[in-house]
Amino acid sequence: MAKRLIPALNRVLVEKIIPPSKTTAGILLPETSTKLNSGKVISVGPGLRNSEGNTIPPAVKEGDTVLLPEYGGTQVKLGEKEYVLYRDEDILGTLHE
Repeated sequence: MAKRLIPALNRVLVEKIIPPSKTTAGILLPETSTKLNSGKVISVGPGLRNSEGNTIPPAVKEGDTVLLPEYGGTQVKLGEKEYVLYRDEDILGTLHE
């Protein structure tokens, strides 16, 4: 079984972040208040090539927290973990604290 997946071209491998359903005090949170479709970038491909043959690197890097579209991506399961593979241009933006 593969231990590491390196995406091809402008693909980005993302692990979705599952928000907690209750607080540390044990209060249950409604599903709508915790829904933010985000994920952590696990691996990034080298990028696309333009007409001159130069590589255009992806806009995100490993470790970034990104905002994801509601639909799309390709589900990938490596071992026990599930990931989603997106094109670089499908990612909506990066999230910063």
